[in-house]
Amino acid sequence: MATVKVSPLASDAQFPAENKLDGHTVARGSLPPSRVAFAFDPLWTPEQVARELNVSPDWVRDHSSRKEPRLPVIRLGGGPGRAGLLRYRASEIEKFIEEMERLSRRNPGRI
Repeated sequence: MATVKVSPLASDAQFPAENKLDGHTVARGSLPPSRVAFAFDPLWTPEQVARELNVSPDWVRDHSSRKEPRLPVIRLGGGPGRAGLLRYRASEIEKFIEEMERLSRRNPGRI
């Protein structure tokens, strides 16, 4: 059985016993492996990402569009010249943290 890494921000409310997927109710553990990551990978707000990274929400927004290192972001709504809503997959933020750790070990004076 595969294990799921749960962030400190995750709660039972984010991982209910039943979940809606494509309009159908599915019990936890009954999803095919290809759909498990999608169903249990919550979208976070800039404020939640800021708490996870211990930075300000402004830092998160800046590194979602203009500054390096770039955060993996999903833009909802908006359009050319309009901001829209910013959301972040929890798993992608975890990957970002791991990559920053890897780069920090390889180039300690660079980051």
